[in-house]
Amino acid sequence: MADNIIIRVQSPDGMKKIISTKRETAAAFLKKVAKEFGFNSNGFSVYLNRNKTGEILSQNKTLSLLKIKHGDMLFLFPSGSSTSSGEVMDTATPHTSSSLPSVQEDEIDQYLAKQDGKIYRNKDPQLCRHGALGKCVHCVPLEPFDEDYLNHLDPPVKHMSFHAYLRKLTGGADKGKFAALENISCKIKSGCEGHPPWPEGICTKCQPSAITLNRQKYRHVDNIMFENHTIADRFLDFWRKTGSQRMGYLYGKYTEHKDIPLGIRAEVAAIYEPPQNATQNSLELLEDPKAAAVDEIAAKLGLCKVGWIFTDLLSEDTRIGTVRFTRNKDSHYLSAEECITAGYFQNQHSNPCRLSRDGHFGSKFVTVVATGGPDNQVHFEGYQVSNQCMALVRDECLLPCKDVPELGYAKESSPEQYVPDVFYKITTTFPKDPQYTFCSTQRFPIENRDILGETQDFHSLATYLSQCTTAAFLDIVSDFHLLLFLVTNEVMPLRDSIGLLLDAVRTSNEDLAQTWKKSEQWATIEQLCSKSLLKQICILDLKIFSIECIDRSIKDQGAVPVIPLLSLQVRWGDSPPALWVMGPWGVPRSRPPPQPCGPASTAPS
Repeated sequence: MADNIIIRVQSPDGMKKIISTKRETAAAFLKKVAKEFGFNSNGFSVYLNRNKTGEILSQNKTLSLLKIKHGDMLFLFPSGSSTSSGEVMDTATPHTSSSLPSVQEDEIDQYLAKQDGKIYRNKDPQLCRHGALGKCVHCVPLEPFDEDYLNHLDPPVKHMSFHAYLRKLTGGADKGKFAALENISCKIKSGCEGHPPWPEGICTKCQPSAITLNRQKYRHVDNIMFENHTIADRFLDFWRKTGSQRMGYLYGKYTEHKDIPLGIRAEVAAIYEPPQNATQNSLELLEDPKAAAVDEIAAKLGLCKVGWIFTDLLSEDTRIGTVRFTRNKDSHYLSAEECITAGYFQNQHSNPCRLSRDGHFGSKFVTVVATGGPDNQVHFEGYQVSNQCMALVRDECLLPCKDVPELGYAKESSPEQYVPDVFYKITTTFPKDPQYTFCSTQRFPIENRDILGETQDFHSLATYLSQCTTAAFLDIVSDFHLLLFLVTNEVMPLRDSIGLLLDAVRTSNEDLAQTWKKSEQWATIEQLCSKSLLKQICILDLKIFSIECIDRSIKDQGAVPVIPLLSLQVRWGDSPPALWVMGPWGVPRSRPPPQPCGPASTAPS
């Protein structure tokens, strides 16, 4: 036992201690390293120095002859590791906190970075033989990245959380002092002056390394949860009514997912449906002039864009409401086109990270597919593409097959290179106790659904308000789509004056809502709604009577010409239509009903 020594081996996945002896050969030591890290005999190299000098070869020389002593630190580099996983150690100069950019991470990342993260276990009554304050191997707290613990969860967890991975990467005696996250690049490095630029010349310094796709060990988001079923149900209504597919952006927030150590959950509070052209088999996104306004409103409500959702539904039996089960292990889960789109969105919404020199690493942006499940009912499946896929999409290396879009290929790939799937699955759930950030009892029309005859205008707003007369004002305005209309409508946009109302909805404060209700802006909105109702009551059997025509009829009967906007009613049961003005200023009821006011007006009503 006196000859035993402990050698520390640092790798991109963390540090491990290898028990050895001074007389042990380098070949035997390397076999221990391979077993400990899970490599084959030629899948890695071990060096005496961080800059990849002093490689330890598989030979019969003892560790003592190689001048490796107790407590020494060796450095392991997997073959091709610089691009296979997307995160490597700095091999040039040790970096410290001062060499990394100052990054404002998301609130959930700041919160989880301060958590202990360990998995605490109770004392085992059969195996533990110590006092109440003692700890042993059977009850000592586990690290959040412990694979055995994750594999024994129900259901098993194949991917550790991102913050658990960071704990593993920054563990060991050096506390991650030399650990860094490097974003993958598929482009030629600029600034190489030793040769003509590509395509005339290239060298090992500027040439991007080959990428071997593999399964990502962690995921940036571990769970997706819709606050309530109504959010998803209203989104699916479009497909139910038209048979065409639909796409929307998920707005919500990131919270802690406590079912997984240091996990992150994306909670969805609303779905915004941008302008799009859709058929039964395709979706085409159009330019959205309201995109900036939607993001601004969401931010003031404490929400952000956390992902996107689309339908892929085919009806199987309309009598019982079943759908086809098309996405499975025998076909595909995400097509190449969908992976590329997901990668595009994830690159647009990169994840701020303090351990990356670029200031960002990976993404929390999620993809949700509404599709048929094995029980032929609608299921919601959540995904993210890996950091490798993000890099391939960003650098335009990944393309879908023209004739078979569910298949894809990488540029310059060879038949010898096996390309596995580059996405992984996230559980999508609905809570046992639904939450309602937007809790209006009525439903304001969803944007960009003109094809269904559902329009956002002041008539629909007037109809909506007339249905909510008994509800509290905060409940009336707590509808994401209504708030979007108030801000983005072309007649009376409230973008600069709706801040107080958004605060009221965000904090569920009825007093604030009532204060804003007394504003001039809301009074104007009510007047516009009243005028809209006045126009709508002048429609009968496709014959449109103008407002001016009604006013002239009132004057002919001797009524006061200036009347409140909501005091006019048309009784369509008589022929010709009976016109009544209600109130003390109205036409005496003893008079006969007025005659029709000429032919139907062609003026806009």
